[in-house]
Amino acid sequence: MSKATVKKILMAMPKEEIIGMVLEMYDARKEAKEYLEFYANPDEDGKLEEYKKIITEEFYPSKGRQEPKTRFSVCRKAVSDYKKLKPSPDKLADLMLCYVENACQFTYDYGDMWEQYYTSVENNFDKTMAFIAKNNMLEHFKSRLRQCMEWVSPCGWGFADTIGDIYYEYFPEDD
Repeated sequence: MSKATVKKILMAMPKEEIIGMVLEMYDARKEAKEYLEFYANPDEDGKLEEYKKIITEEFYPSKGRQEPKTRFSVCRKAVSDYKKLKPSPDKLADLMLCYVENACQFTYDYGDMWEQYYTSVENNFDKTMAFIAKNNMLEHFKSRLRQCMEWVSPCGWGFADTIGDIYYEYFPEDD
């Protein structure tokens, strides 16, 4: 069903029916409940911290001696779910960078990883840099981006070179 069709149906419904349907969605779908709660009370910082915790737990679990899972799918979903709430660009950039920072620091703390790990981190670093640049926030996040480069510097397999190439594409004066 197209957006235009949904709009046409909603325009034809009485207000009470629309309210009832929205309340049904609120009860039926976790995503709808989260969106509506954020819409009514947009606590960007609170939600940002909630999603940062999801990402950080993948690399540095806080529960006892639990091993890191490093599931990029969980991290991508956290970023995607937060993005659906329509936060300000600086908060979204902060979360995207949190994902990359954790992945880069993890390689520094635990040593060489596997090829798909590096490819995923490189792709996310590139996407994060592009988003930050598009929103004119490079200087704001520069120190954190540079720290990512420092964390990966001891890594092999061309990983550090690729991260450096991406960084210097946006900060050629630092090269």
